[in-house]
Parts: sequence; C-alpha cells; structure tokens
Amino acid sequence: MIISKTPFRISFFGGGTDYPVWYRESGGSVLSTTISRYCYITCRYLPPFFDFKNRILWSKNEMVDDIADIEHPVVRTVLQMMNVTEGVEIHHDGDLPSRAGLGSSSSFTVGMLNAINALQGKMVSKEELARDAIHVEQNLLKENVGVQDQIAVAYGGLNRIDIFPDDSFSVRALHISARRRAELEDRMLLFYTGVSRSASEIAGQKISAIPQKTATMERIRAMVDEAVDILRGDGDINDFGRLLDEAWRQKRSLSKAIAPKFIDDIYDRATKAGATGGKLLGAGGGGFMLFFVDPQHVESVLKALDDLLVVPIEMERHGSQIIFFEPDKYTRRSLRERDFVR
Repeated sequence: MIISKTPFRISFFGGGTDYPVWYRESGGSVLSTTISRYCYITCRYLPPFFDFKNRILWSKNEMVDDIADIEHPVVRTVLQMMNVTEGVEIHHDGDLPSRAGLGSSSSFTVGMLNAINALQGKMVSKEELARDAIHVEQNLLKENVGVQDQIAVAYGGLNRIDIFPDDSFSVRALHISARRRAELEDRMLLFYTGVSRSASEIAGQKISAIPQKTATMERIRAMVDEAVDILRGDGDINDFGRLLDEAWRQKRSLSKAIAPKFIDDIYDRATKAGATGGKLLGAGGGGFMLFFVDPQHVESVLKALDDLLVVPIEMERHGSQIIFFEPDKYTRRSLRERDFVR
C-alpha cells in the first residue's frame, strides 16, 4: 500500500509566462506557494481475487481488466507510460474541488507519478516528478497547460520559478522572515465561487492571444521581481496586494473568457469592502478567488462576500510526499511464484 500526499498551489505573479508559446521565446518567471490543502493518491497491487484486474476510484468507480479501458486520462496514461502490468487499485481523495484554479490537475498527476514510482520500489527526485508530469500533461495528453503547476506542487514551498527557452527551469525558495511570512498569511483570504471550469479550454484562448500581447506579458513577468522585493523588504506589506490588483487587471486583458461578469462583481464587492487586491486563480472562468486584505478590513470583506465559501489556508513547505509505504506481498505474480507447499 502506498499513499502520496501532494499540495495544491496558489500562483501570485507571472502566470501565463510559463506557457511554451511565451517562455521558449522570452523565458518565464512565476512566484507561487503551495498551501496546506492536499490531493491524496492511495494505490496498491490488487489481489487476484476479483472479477476484474484494475479498480480506479475517483468521481467514478471503474473496474476494468485492460489499462487501455480506464476512463481517467491521467491514470490510464501514467500506468501505460510506466509499463504497469500487474492489476492495481487506485483511490483519489482531495481536500478541495478539482477544476477550480489551485493546480489540482497537476497535483493529481504529480501525486500519481510519485505513488506509482513508490509502488515499483523507486523514489524519484522532485525535478523528475515535475518533468514527468509536464511530459504527461503537455505531450501525452495534449493539454493546454503551462509548467508552473507541476513544478510548484512537486517541490512545495514559497518559490520563485524561472523557466528558460530550452525547457529547463530553476526553483529558488523565497526565504523571508517569520514576521513577514505571518503578515502574508494573515492577509490572504481564499473564496470558492462555486463554479468549476475546464482550464484547458480557457487557457487555449489565452495562449492564442499571448503572441499579440507582448507588452502585457513583459509587465506580468516584471511583477515577479517587484513582488520578491516587497516580500524580502521591510516596507508596507500591502504593496503586495496593490501589485496583485495590477496583475489581475493585466491578466484579464488577455481574454474575455478569464473574467465573466459574476467574477467582476465579486472582485468589485471585495475591493469596495477593503481588499487591497486579489485575483481569480488558475486559467480563469471560475473556481477560487484570492484576496489580499489588511486585518482591519477582514470582517467587512467576509460580510461583503458572505454568499461564498471561505477556505482557511496556510502555506506549506514540503511538496509531494510519500506518507505511507508498505510493499505489497500478494501480487498476482507473487502468488503464482510462491511455494506454499514445502
């Protein structure tokens, strides 16, 4: 039995510069953090006492013999890529809903890769987890995704991620004082809009606009440097929120699909109640919204958005982990090969 635990992430600045259409020409930079909400993948070799060879439990309950018949695209693709021939049982549990802007798809992919590697007796590096997840999502599944989510959730922590035209990347942990970290966490309010969406579809529209939005993209990338300076400095932490407000306005200019009218209404209510800035997380269209709120205005913002679900969050530091490891003793092969009669 193997259990992997992979965090979700919040992207603050630089989103969009991690798409290949941009970074392969100009390079990209992102500032993000993982949070203490997780995707759990439990897997084991399925004992050969059932009428099916593989059981996959997610929003559906799949019981199939052939891996090629598995509906879940990531599960099917990872098992095929890693040449899994034994029957397996895989369970998915998530702290927060999928398709909501917190990198949940990449958390699932990274967690799945981590779990299957462990099942096969391999512990791989965070870099390998990130690279394999990018390969699965971009090359095998042909999704319209960037590379920041896979890297962020594999490594964990508050990081500056730089992506280079040759597809290499660097991850630099942003070391800030405990006081500054507390100031940042105390001002983050996360709300769920109740609307999920297909990130790949919205991202496709955004990607097509990127080549014509050079000035916007350059500004989006430059804000990563400014945000890092704010967090490392000792000035007004609310400057971080003001920069988020600018970043949101730049992002929403890339595509009309990013910010439907109900999102603009939520943002307007929050800022009028005292939020310094905020953003819709992920590709856009719906999901979770993050607001940066000075403690003196928290109650008024909560009241203004009392129709939405607020989710308490803390930043986490560990990234994807194997939290339970117990090698299976009763695979189909071991039962065939074991000499029970001596």
